[in-house]
Amino acid sequence: MPRIVGVDVPNNKQIFYSLLYIHGIGKHYSKKVLEKVGIEPTRRADQLTDEELTKLSQLITDKYEIEGQLRRKVVQDINRLKEIGCYRGFRHKRGLPCRGQQTQCNSRTRKGKKKTVAGKKSVKALR
Repeated sequence: MPRIVGVDVPNNKQIFYSLLYIHGIGKHYSKKVLEKVGIEPTRRADQLTDEELTKLSQLITDKYEIEGQLRRKVVQDINRLKEIGCYRGFRHKRGLPCRGQQTQCNSRTRKGKKKTVAGKKSVKALR
């Protein structure tokens, strides 16, 4: 498995799709990087020479925020929103969706598993 920027990318896939395994590189950036380095997107990752791999990793580290650096930046941005007390920060604190989605019947991903609340007891049951 070739190692690009500290990430093992799969051998058997085309390099265009192998680069997607790096956090912070999507299809658009993958295409751009391969054009700049001059590598055909259809070539397999194990067919690349050491020289091509070093060019690729050098370009990626110079131009883009990836992996740990990107993850840290995202966490810092969210913490900044929480500190200044804006609406999005408040929603992050509460674990609710931040982008205007409905919450009455959806958003199980953000809210977690259902927490059933016991209903009121009827008057007949109390007697």
